[in-house]
Amino acid sequence: MNADARTTGGLAAALRLAAFPFAYGIAGALAGGTLNRILVAELGLPLTVVGLLFALPMLEAPLRVWFGYRSDSHPLFGKRREPYIVAGAIVAAAGLAATVALMVSGASRTLLVAGLFVTFVVYGFGRNLGHNVFQALVADRFEGAARSRALTLYEVATMLGLVAGAGGLGQLLKDYAPGKLVAATAAAVTALVVLTLVAVIGQEKGTGATERAAAISREKAFVEALKEFLLGDPQVRRFFLLIVCTFVGTLAQDVLLEPYGALVLGMSVADTTRLTAWWGLGVLAAMLLSGGWLLRVVNPLALLRVGLVATVAVFAGVIVAGAAGDPGAFRVLVALMGLGTGLAGAGMLGGIAQFATSVRAGLLMGVWGTASLAGKAAGSLLGGAVVDAVRIATGAAFPAYATVFALEAVLLGAAFALSLRLRVADSRAGREDAAARRD
Repeated sequence: MNADARTTGGLAAALRLAAFPFAYGIAGALAGGTLNRILVAELGLPLTVVGLLFALPMLEAPLRVWFGYRSDSHPLFGKRREPYIVAGAIVAAAGLAATVALMVSGASRTLLVAGLFVTFVVYGFGRNLGHNVFQALVADRFEGAARSRALTLYEVATMLGLVAGAGGLGQLLKDYAPGKLVAATAAAVTALVVLTLVAVIGQEKGTGATERAAAISREKAFVEALKEFLLGDPQVRRFFLLIVCTFVGTLAQDVLLEPYGALVLGMSVADTTRLTAWWGLGVLAAMLLSGGWLLRVVNPLALLRVGLVATVAVFAGVIVAGAAGDPGAFRVLVALMGLGTGLAGAGMLGGIAQFATSVRAGLLMGVWGTASLAGKAAGSLLGGAVVDAVRIATGAAFPAYATVFALEAVLLGAAFALSLRLRVADSRAGREDAAARRD
């Protein structure tokens, strides 16, 4: 990886960068796990309200496009990426700290909910800003196949941060008390800011090429750039739809595997609880294999197609296992589903890397980030809605869950078809970058 890094520092600098996604994972564990549980179980907020709070960062995802444009075109202190990433981490940390301060303040229910809407918006603003510009920094730091592998391995670092954060916060909050929550949050947000500083400071070197890229980006106002390089580019529109279809197709079942195992296959609580772990291990193994080796030798879009086909085959197997009442086969298929999802995800990240350019990396990363979060949100909503609708219509669990799995397979087939029509080199941003390099 270090041989392909654009800036000096080699492997040590590349490994240091991993501290940011690791910290990003810790923050995600605090927000999505610990605070989620306490808001519902200890503070008694309705699930609908809590669900809306945690949807706010995803609803802010379109801001990533503007964040990316600003980072591309308006350097701060002579740097296009580092100041924005640090600012994002600080804002996200402030949002989390303010959230917990409200939770332990004893405020009335109305004031608590109103305040939480504000703090979650602040948290989402910082999280989207920091993560989007970090991906642009990775695109700047690496090129060729190394960029694809780097984006994939840094996603693995995020997953490891989630696991470490969940474990550490679980230990700190073994016996819940408001004071312990404050201490655990202080530790998490401090880790977020400190690890971000460790990761990104000194990673950017101001060069003439960087200044020229920023100047070219500034030549077009945000709305003009949006029209030309995003809305007006069929390649970008096609890849956006591919990402949405892939995320919906691989994640709509995210909250359905355990109920399917219980209601259709009669599995115990202990057995269904392990399903998510098996799925996660499959994803992690595939991402590590792809980032460490496969993306060196396989075209990213080809890897994406392998993952899509494998996942479609697994969905078919899951339906058959449910019809046959075979929980043993279902367990194996869940692990294989994770492998297919991981391969598709790594291939998709590789495609994202191919689209990135020196002039528009931030803008394009914002588009792909928006697509992925839109796909995650749609997948979560679609899975539950389809199951409920079909169960009401049929009065049975198996056809309801089988319908979701079949629908996911159709969406993954659509993503496969879109991938066959992609021509990354024909994107307008790619042609702009090639012209800038010639000049």
